[in-house]
Amino acid sequence: MGHYIANLRDIEFCLFDLLERESILGKSLYADLDRETAMGMLEEVKRLCENDLAASFIEGDRIGTDFNKATGDVKLPESFKKSYKAYVDGEWGKIDVPVELGGTAIPPSVRWAIAEMVLGSNPAIHIYASGFAFSHVAYLLGTDHQKKLAKHMVDRAWGATMMLTEPDAGSDVGAGRSKAVQQPDGTWHITGTKRFITSGDGDIYENIIHFVLARPEGAGPGTKGLSLFLIPKFMFDFETGALGKRNGVYVTNVEHKMGLNVSATCEMNLGEKEPAVGYLLGEVHNGIAQMFKIIEFARMMVGTKAISTLSTGYLQALAYAKTRIQGGDMKEMTNKASPRVTIIKHPDVRRSLMTQKAYAEGMRALVLYTASIQDAVLLAKAEGKSSDEIEALEHLNDLLLPIVKGYGSEKAWTLLGTESLQTFGGSGFTQDWPLEQYVRDAKIDTLYEGTTAIQGLDFFFRKIIKDNGRALTKLSKEIGAFIATGGNNSEEKATLGKALEDLQAIITQLITHAMASQENPDEIYKCGLNTTRLLMSVGDVIISWLLLRQADIAAAKIGSATGKDKDFYEGKIASSRYFVHNFLPLIAATRAIVEREDGEIMGVSENAF
Repeated sequence: MGHYIANLRDIEFCLFDLLERESILGKSLYADLDRETAMGMLEEVKRLCENDLAASFIEGDRIGTDFNKATGDVKLPESFKKSYKAYVDGEWGKIDVPVELGGTAIPPSVRWAIAEMVLGSNPAIHIYASGFAFSHVAYLLGTDHQKKLAKHMVDRAWGATMMLTEPDAGSDVGAGRSKAVQQPDGTWHITGTKRFITSGDGDIYENIIHFVLARPEGAGPGTKGLSLFLIPKFMFDFETGALGKRNGVYVTNVEHKMGLNVSATCEMNLGEKEPAVGYLLGEVHNGIAQMFKIIEFARMMVGTKAISTLSTGYLQALAYAKTRIQGGDMKEMTNKASPRVTIIKHPDVRRSLMTQKAYAEGMRALVLYTASIQDAVLLAKAEGKSSDEIEALEHLNDLLLPIVKGYGSEKAWTLLGTESLQTFGGSGFTQDWPLEQYVRDAKIDTLYEGTTAIQGLDFFFRKIIKDNGRALTKLSKEIGAFIATGGNNSEEKATLGKALEDLQAIITQLITHAMASQENPDEIYKCGLNTTRLLMSVGDVIISWLLLRQADIAAAKIGSATGKDKDFYEGKIASSRYFVHNFLPLIAATRAIVEREDGEIMGVSENAF
């Protein structure tokens, strides 16, 4: 058995008790799937992840990648390739593939529950397998000719990358300078350099399709001038998939990184050695909108990876705390002869463990709640619901994604280091335990696919301001309706209500600054200084709501429960109350900070820093 510990009991609770996913199974798109079958899939993935996939996690980190600069090829450790093959051979990549391409018809909520375990056990496997998910984009947006490419991506298990970042254009994607020139045969030649390309190459598949943003010759500046091209590593026959000559896209460098070492983070050159031939996706110049289909998947994946790592970090810390004997009971601190106890008996260790538990289980609920909205979008489209209803659901999903990614990654990274690893004391700082690797691997989650600061800006300006607050209002009303139910945990629900009021006041204050900036541009700085605070506060409110919903369910079930089930429900009630009592009051302090904001820091001389 490897390092990974799955929490399938909590996954099942979230899916079928909290989110009632059984209600969508056996009908419409998911007519062939029932709860028993879904759980069978999850149990099989748990076995695979805890054994075959987890087996190469540590060795993959220690060996890393082998880059041949002369050929531009990357080789991966044999143990990792074995784990990857187990994943592909089990056809688990096909859960991200449309049925038309041979995929499996399962709802996003179940897909992301499966993905959680894969990402927790060996995240690079899920990342290298992105070709399956990216094929969906090629199929959905591509021409009839390009749909054949999508089919080959699935049938031949090709890889895929997303190429946005350039040396001088990171978060400012519109500053990209990669150039595309159309050829007489309808193809395009792309030139430029891309950087920080995740899993840009590897010897685990025969071909890779790079999804590349570039600016067609003569196109205007900014993001609106960008188009999305499909650039294969090897040219191929569209009818048979048979490979042809090497295309002009090469790895020129592999980054030396803090973590996630088995995932090759590459600098890629296009068109230097020979033409980099590409195909305009859908034969339409709509690059940013098309790429966002991939970005949305990537941000969901990053958030899921983050919470999954925190979950197994917590479970490892819990197991250690139950066996590590150190010191006497605090009540006997003056008695030097008192018996030594396990560290879970110590108050601060309990505080730490309950913090880890509440956030890990709360953020799992956040991920799966977001996935349930994706369920609803797909079902609404299949059932011919009104465009207004579909749009409202899509906007709610859009609202939640920066929370899943930004809030989830920031909290997971912080808690893994300050709480999970800390539980092990000095041992956690050694490679005897996987926590140090978890911490190193988790940091990237706050950076790629848009830093936490970018997520905060996106959340406020695009998901609230641009949306006129519609999705946020919809979610706030749902939370408000729950608060009004009273009953169990009525005091905690009242505390949630106060936090929701404080949150709304924060948003109102930032909107006021945004409006005032039309007359006084400096006012916009007051928004920028607080959008990350807003994102974190919204995350805490949603987590509290989801935890309290779980507590209500647990309270209804605990009376007839016995054994492990009773313990499980007791834990649900305890963690929800703990979170509400210890973290929600901080939102009032955040409100005070935001309302006091004077933007003074923006006037401080750079030389004063």
